[in-house]
Amino acid sequence: MSTADGSRIVGAIRIVIVGGGRIGQVHARNILMNGAGLRLTAIVEPFPTESLTSLAARADVPVASELGNWLAEADALIIALPTDMHEEVLMAAAAAGVHVLCEKPLAGDLDAARRMIAAAEEAGIVLQVGFNRRFDHNYRALRAAAANGGVGRIETVRVTSRDPGPPGIDYIRQSGGLFMDMTIHDFDMIRFLTGDEVESVFARGACLVDEAIGQAGDIDTALVTVRFKGGAIGVIENSRRASYGYDQRAEIHGSRGAAESRNDTESRVTISDASGVHDEKPLHFFLERYRESFVAEVQSFTAAVRDGSTPEVTGHDGLEAMRIAAACRRSLESGREVALSEIQ
Repeated sequence: MSTADGSRIVGAIRIVIVGGGRIGQVHARNILMNGAGLRLTAIVEPFPTESLTSLAARADVPVASELGNWLAEADALIIALPTDMHEEVLMAAAAAGVHVLCEKPLAGDLDAARRMIAAAEEAGIVLQVGFNRRFDHNYRALRAAAANGGVGRIETVRVTSRDPGPPGIDYIRQSGGLFMDMTIHDFDMIRFLTGDEVESVFARGACLVDEAIGQAGDIDTALVTVRFKGGAIGVIENSRRASYGYDQRAEIHGSRGAAESRNDTESRVTISDASGVHDEKPLHFFLERYRESFVAEVQSFTAAVRDGSTPEVTGHDGLEAMRIAAACRRSLESGREVALSEIQ
């Protein structure tokens, strides 16, 4: 194992999680339960909740109010903070030669994202962005079907992503908007599934779920049509509400056929009786649906740290998803198709 300066990491990779909210606790549990060869050194959270305090106490992991000297005790950081705080922590990590897994979106704006990427490259550290869905078993199989030519030349792509319900309005106000907060996963997914870059987007949106979201200046329902540089076209559908569970589906159609990923359920049992044919509803939310992908994400990150390889999800991937989100926002506001070349 190597650090950014080329020296060897002796023993387990020491990881500090910065941010002890919901996603920070997900990473902490996964490292503690599935992190062979990893050691959770500390969790940095100035306002620890009861659940975080309990988790840390059971694992005998300190909870610190500031990153401070903990950088010296880390080979890698996981940044699970509000987006506008990512850059400061990444810059400190880069200066210390500490590798980083940063939750999405990479930064609060494109200029900050570019500064973060440049700092990581100059320091020679691994910078991986937290697009955990790339590590989901369904989407990886779907990508493989497209990459091995099974569907032929890709012609259309469809991604559906609907949450079971909207988050609290306080979260909406600081989220960066639906495109940067929610759809950004789908922007990364269409690049991942097709291996192609987006040329232009046309976005339509509405507030149909909760009028308070509209009052906060955001939308909760969206359709985005996408034109790829390779000629394919695609559509992304988003909603902050699905009464039947967490709806996560995708399809790739090509010259030789189609490949589709369906929702995960608790079981694949179908009951047929006089009243109809009944399947189970999709898993409730992302914590259940993408549980294993979060584990695989950290394993992939630490593998890149060990051998000094390029991570599976780079800073450039994070930047490109942000550029698509910015193009969609501009399209929504202007009512026209927006080329990615307009977003610098």
